[in-house]
Amino acid sequence: MTKSTDSSYYFNNMLGNNQKSTQPHLNRARLLAQLEDAIGYRFRDRRLLFESLIHSSYAAVSRRRGIPDNQRLGFFGDSVLGFVVSSWLLELYPESSEGELSRRKASLVDTATLAGLAEQLQLGRFLLLSRGEEKTGGRWKKTVLAAAFEALLAAVFLDGGGSSAELFLKRMYGPLLDSEMSGDDPRDYKTKLQELAHSLSGKLPVYFLDKITGPDHNLCFTVTVMADDECFARGTGKTRREAEQRAARDALVLMEELAAKTKPAAQP
Repeated sequence: MTKSTDSSYYFNNMLGNNQKSTQPHLNRARLLAQLEDAIGYRFRDRRLLFESLIHSSYAAVSRRRGIPDNQRLGFFGDSVLGFVVSSWLLELYPESSEGELSRRKASLVDTATLAGLAEQLQLGRFLLLSRGEEKTGGRWKKTVLAAAFEALLAAVFLDGGGSSAELFLKRMYGPLLDSEMSGDDPRDYKTKLQELAHSLSGKLPVYFLDKITGPDHNLCFTVTVMADDECFARGTGKTRREAEQRAARDALVLMEELAAKTKPAAQP
């Protein structure tokens, strides 16, 4: 391999390690090969894969200046994801209005959905985090996982082009697209939120219908979900059930992150 494609060489030089400490990074290269197996794609330029997995907290505390984090890739990946999903929805729903397409897209690219896809890949295992972020449960935070998934998508796109990126997304989104077409959504956020809220406070979430707007043929419901006497999130949808699911989806992300922050640190 050349220096530009040898992942262990790149990783050692990027992090400022000498050749005597290559073994841990060779092990990491093998670990990342497992991630390549999981996503069904082999990188020609492993530097992109490495960068997609570097959290900003790790880059900030590194003794080596200039280590890139995955935020720039995440920025690009967000655009790639939006473009690909939008093109799918246009093809799948040729009669749908712009508003309906936007609602469907929002449910497919939100933080909870992306974090769920990242969890399928066990993406948290591969992230580089600072010790502080690690202690606060950063490896399993929904926002961290969702951002890493977008960065990984960008890395695939930049390494293999749009066709490789879309193929990767099709593998990940297949079941979700099938459920979108059938109307059977397996992402039951209300049940998940109920279980989490009860485990944290012993109280169940409560949903309130705020308003109904729009003409009779195109109603829009707005719902607020309260948990432990606090307003956690709002959601909108063409039915009350859809609005409640979207409110629960956003509340679940917030509550999981709150739970991670308040979880007592493990004893050494």
